[in-house]
Amino acid sequence: MISQDEFSEEWMDGVGEDGGNGWSPPRKERTSLGEYRRLSLGDSSDTSEPSALDTAQLLPLMETKLYKRRWLMLFIFSAFSMSNALMWLQYGIISNIFLRFYSIGTLAIDWLSMLFLLTYIPLFLPVTWVLNNRGVREVVVVAAAFNCIGAWIKTGTANPDMFAMTFFGQFVCSVGTIYMGIPSRLASLWFGEQEVSTACSIAVLGTQLGIAIGFLLPPILVPNVDDVEELAYHIRIMFYISAGVATFIFILVVIVFQEKPEIPPTQAQAQARNIPPGDYSYMASILNLLRNKPFMLLVLSYGLNVGSFYSISTLLNRMIIEHYPGEEVNAGRIGLTIVVAGMAGSLICGIWLDRTKTYKQTTLAVYLFSLIGMLVYTFTLNLGHLWVVFLTAGVLGFFMTGYLPLGFEFAVELTYPESEGTSSGLLNCSAQVRNTSTVNIQYKTEYNMCWFGAVTVLKKISFQIFGIIFTISQGKIIDRWGTLAGNIFLCVFLLIGTALTGLIKSDLRRQKANLQNSEVQTVSPTGSVSSVQEYGATVQRPLATAALTKIHNLTKTKTHTCQESDG
Repeated sequence: MISQDEFSEEWMDGVGEDGGNGWSPPRKERTSLGEYRRLSLGDSSDTSEPSALDTAQLLPLMETKLYKRRWLMLFIFSAFSMSNALMWLQYGIISNIFLRFYSIGTLAIDWLSMLFLLTYIPLFLPVTWVLNNRGVREVVVVAAAFNCIGAWIKTGTANPDMFAMTFFGQFVCSVGTIYMGIPSRLASLWFGEQEVSTACSIAVLGTQLGIAIGFLLPPILVPNVDDVEELAYHIRIMFYISAGVATFIFILVVIVFQEKPEIPPTQAQAQARNIPPGDYSYMASILNLLRNKPFMLLVLSYGLNVGSFYSISTLLNRMIIEHYPGEEVNAGRIGLTIVVAGMAGSLICGIWLDRTKTYKQTTLAVYLFSLIGMLVYTFTLNLGHLWVVFLTAGVLGFFMTGYLPLGFEFAVELTYPESEGTSSGLLNCSAQVRNTSTVNIQYKTEYNMCWFGAVTVLKKISFQIFGIIFTISQGKIIDRWGTLAGNIFLCVFLLIGTALTGLIKSDLRRQKANLQNSEVQTVSPTGSVSSVQEYGATVQRPLATAALTKIHNLTKTKTHTCQESDG
């Protein structure tokens, strides 16, 4: 393993003033671990910045290894996210039963779900600090601990007089949502460049599985019976099952879950461990994004869409029971249909986007179909046929949830690359958002969140704020005027979101950068042309070049200063 000083020395070796004959000094090329030979890089008239050819030579190959236990780490994290997502819908999908059991109002029961949206907003900054300074393991351990403690608090609340305590237990569980930013970090720390997208998909799939179970199991475990003692017994059983699962997962996290492997999985990770933190400002990144008008329009439209989805998920039981009394189990199955159809929609939309690169057109089309799906669901809910509700809810879920990865992909295009500070280190970052469509952004700093983290935070805060507003507002409208008026309320905002999406300027910065840099190549030891990837990193060339240029100049300045001091 090469030390930082050796790395800098090899980097600076041969860098000097142009000899005036149009060629740059020879550089060292790494032919094997620990061995170098001289290689002429051809014409270069500007030595103040390394050329694209130079950048491929600057990073020496380092030892990498893939451990089999990486899949165990991924499984444990997915299981934890599943358990926490289950807690979110545990009350809402059988809200009519809990309303009668605790003798409370509809808004109180809705807040048991909205807590999961509210808690993240004040916690994201301290959690970001912990994640960047303490690591993934500590965040996961703390989140799993809160999830477990909250679940056990709720086991003692199966009593009509214990609503305040069950609310507190749900609040403690909601603190576990601090894990939201971890899937991409976990995947980059443990998985190779050919596996990182799949790893992110599996990590986030745990949340989707938890939501699906949250829709399905509570109506089965807690039947709508009249006897209060029997109802308390069923509620207690449900709470103990969820607490047992949360405890088992917490024990696994404490004993088995690890921060990162001893030997990094990729060259990008190996180099990141040898590069100190840069001067990236997280808050500066947020401020820059706030000044990006196309991105802010997307944030608003995204928040309107996803906020509507959260409102529908929270109030689904009330919508179904109003028109189909006694169908609590089918209400849960309809929710399950929305989730499963949404997962299929995300996959199909992601594949389509990967192949066509029609970001604005696809995003606008899917948003429009979400509006149409919501209108169809709204005006067919009261027809008296459950199979129609299943069908329309599936169509709604397909497009509304299918929009989620499209929104993040489009955001990446509109903001790429947000800040030069993000290239102070090299880290392979591949993030999958909510479902099975992936967003690949490579080379983020080991110590600070990349610009994609800032994008993620803004969009999450957006849909959580809109989710709370829409849930409260739609709930009040349903109580006073019925589900038809409540759903029309959401349709109006989906129409506004469609219009906002149409106003977004399609400035595809990432695509332009990739096209401009697609010809970057390097000379192999045999003199043939080979891609930058042959030198060990999964290089997204624009970011890699910017990173290496910045570090190269800083190092050169430092070396020049030292030479003047020696003189």
